[in-house]
Amino acid sequence: MGSIIETINLYKTFKLGSMDVEVLKDINVNIEKGEFVSIMGPSGSGKSTLLYLIGSLDKPTSGSIRINGRELAGMKDKEESILRRRQIGFVFQFYNLIPNLTVEENILLPLTLDGKRPGKYKERLERILNDVGLTERRKHTPRELSGGQQQRVAIARALINDPDVILADEPIGNLDSKTGTEIMGLFKKINIEKGKTIVQVTHSMESANYGNRAINLKDGRVY
Repeated sequence: MGSIIETINLYKTFKLGSMDVEVLKDINVNIEKGEFVSIMGPSGSGKSTLLYLIGSLDKPTSGSIRINGRELAGMKDKEESILRRRQIGFVFQFYNLIPNLTVEENILLPLTLDGKRPGKYKERLERILNDVGLTERRKHTPRELSGGQQQRVAIARALINDPDVILADEPIGNLDSKTGTEIMGLFKKINIEKGKTIVQVTHSMESANYGNRAINLKDGRVY
């Protein structure tokens, strides 16, 4: 179907006092449009670091990253920001919702940040609320929701700009097993029915089995 994410000779080094700590070493991965890929590995292997580099939330020490054929390193800050808002949706372990906003306000927030008028997206909002099973909860705030419902809001927020890619960092790491299974089923449905490319970081083989394949990291390298 064609490559949507590509990393080439990717390295990431962090400063720890006077020491350089190499977190990622010569990472070469290729993810095709429509894939559901899991980045796996032990704690400290560089999983989340790789995800954040792909999502342009951090910059590599060397090497290159291409999203839809575009080289991130060649983009201006404004271009990178637009790419993050319009082509990539993010889902995090701890939801990252705004406590005093309602469900629908949290979902619509990326549109507001992108300078769009949320009122023009009523039909899309209704469809997404239905897809994630939150139509009845649209006027509730995060504190009135369970963890699973909050993660559904985060998924809906990631979908509102109709991105090509959804990046999820341990999306069920804060949920009980039953709720986690429901959330992974929702990701699978989004991948199949909406054709979204999904890349998740997980330590769970059970979660990874919802996807097409895994990228395994150990000591900062793909193996």
